[in-house]
Parts: sequence; C-alpha cells; structure tokens
Amino acid sequence: MSRPQEPHRPFFHFGNPFRMISPKGSQLSPRLLSLLNSFEGTLSERLQKLVPKNKDDILSLSWMKLAMESLSEIHCDIKNLITELELPVTDWDEKWIDVYLDISVKLLDISIAFTSELTRLNQGHLLLQCVLHKLESNHPDQCIRACSSLDSWKKHIGSKNPRVETCRPILDNLVESLDLPKVKNSAKGKVLMRAMYGAKVATVYICSVFAAAFSGSSKNLLDLTVPDTLPWALVFSNVQTTVNAEVRNIFSSGNFTVLKELDAVDACVKKLYPMLRDGLGPLEGESFKKSVSELRVTSEKLSDGLDSISKVVDGFFKIVLTGRDALLCNIREGVRVTVPNSMLGRNAEDQVVR
Repeated sequence: MSRPQEPHRPFFHFGNPFRMISPKGSQLSPRLLSLLNSFEGTLSERLQKLVPKNKDDILSLSWMKLAMESLSEIHCDIKNLITELELPVTDWDEKWIDVYLDISVKLLDISIAFTSELTRLNQGHLLLQCVLHKLESNHPDQCIRACSSLDSWKKHIGSKNPRVETCRPILDNLVESLDLPKVKNSAKGKVLMRAMYGAKVATVYICSVFAAAFSGSSKNLLDLTVPDTLPWALVFSNVQTTVNAEVRNIFSSGNFTVLKELDAVDACVKKLYPMLRDGLGPLEGESFKKSVSELRVTSEKLSDGLDSISKVVDGFFKIVLTGRDALLCNIREGVRVTVPNSMLGRNAEDQVVR
C-alpha cells in the first residue's frame, strides 16, 4: 500500500549544502567554474524538454520515454563530468563514495521495479492478441471465448504489482538524503557534489512520476523544493508545477488508468465487451468491425510504447550499473577505503573490496 502523502519537510537539516561551493577565501578556478556552468546549463535544457507543447502528452508513453531518456543523459553527463574533472577515485573522500554507491543501489532497485511493471503490462497484450485471434476464428463459441479473455485482461491489468509498491519507501529515503556531504579542501569535489545534487533531484522527481503512474496513486508524486540560487531551479520548478498539475488532474478524472495508451485500450474494451457478452447485433455489423479494428490498433500502439520504454529503462539500469561497477573496480585496485556491505547491494559478498 502506498503511504499517505506527508507534508513537505525541508531538506537542509544541517544548513544549506551549497554554501560549500563558495566558502570564504575559496573560489573555483575558471576551468572548474566552466565545467560546473556547462553541466548545470545542460541540466536545465534536459529538464525543459519535459514540458511538452501539449500538456495532454504528459503520461503518454512517448512522454515517459522522453523523461527516462533525459534521465539517462543526465547520468551520462555526471560520468563525463567526473572524467573532465580529472578526479580519480583515489582522490575521492569516503563520504562521496558512500553517497554514490547508496544512490546507485537504490536506483537499480527502482529500475527493476519499473521493468517488472512494464513486463506485467506487456503480458496483458498477449491476452488482447488472444481476444483478436478468437474473434477472427469461425468457432461457434468465439464470443464467449473472447469475453473470457477480456475478463482475464481486465483482472490482470487491474491487479497490483508488489514491486512497484516498494518504490515509495526508496524515494522517501532518497529525499531524506538529498543533502550531500560537506566538502573540504577540494574544489573539484565541491563541483562534483553540486552536480550530483542536481542529478539526484532530477532523478528522484522523474522516478516519482513513474511510480505514481505505475502504481495508480498520486500519493507517490513528489513535490521537491530546491534553492532558488541554483541556475536550473526555475526550470525545475516550472517542470514540476506543470507536470504535477496535469498528473493530478488526470488522476482526478477517475479514468481506469492514468497511462494514456492503456486508457485508450480500456475504452475499446468497454465498447466491445457488451457486444460480445450480450450479442448486440450481428457480428458482421459495421459497429462491431470498427470496435475490433480500434482494439487492434490501440493494443498495438500500447505494446510498441511499452517495448520502447522498456528499452530505455533497461538502458538507464545499465548506465547506473556500469558506473557503479567502475567505481567498485577502482576501489578494488587499491583505494584504501572501507565500503559498508549495505552500500554494495544484494550481492555484497561478491563485491566486497579485497
């Protein structure tokens, strides 16, 4: 069960973490400032893409694909920034490593939950294919059999996915840990931590939208507050306000689902089902043929969209995993730092630093 939406809690429990970027007597070099500005400028651009020209596109599968692609690009930007900073793991503070590993393992868990739900929804497509196949047959009981398959589809789609229900606690944990470690005596570390904050905010927010859509509960949708001194803060606020308003509006409409393509399939099923159940009119009638055709088109569009998102979510999973594995590999090669097993994930015993 999703937890009730809790009142917003401030993230700066220990003071504003961004004071560490420009402490008294310490300024970033022109090169580091350029790298930071470039990253944050690109972050703004990637976030801006999430506000479509037509708000009706929000929570369409194409929009969700775009959102996950943007998230993947942001995480690639972080990896590129680490390279450009010329900041080897040997120079990382233990707390930075803990932050990176803690975030990554939680994102892997969320990605697995999303993949599980996409797979479950795609399984429903097989039931719809079965319906269409039965309607194309000449079997005398074709209507009864098709009705049975539609009943199975409705039951399957209406069921809850336990893995998706685990997303909210993970998101809550990420929100509570948005404050990043203070950085001392490392200008490069300050740039990295500030960039990671931006990536983390974008990640937590986008994942909350997905969790809300997949769980069917607006309680999983987060409202985040970021310091207005950040160059991407205004863009993020605009994205969050626009998307959250539309998502909550969709939820309040009382539709079967908030996923646009899935809702279109459900509308076709609701139109076709009474014809099959009650035998309203001859099966050769134009209305019946049109309903079957619409179901075929909408179900294929849904399936294609789910396949497309699945590939992007899988790509995001691989980006997070490869970044995590690279860090752990560097640690194994000689960095003398203690990494708690809890940070290493499920197969900690296989990844313990030797």
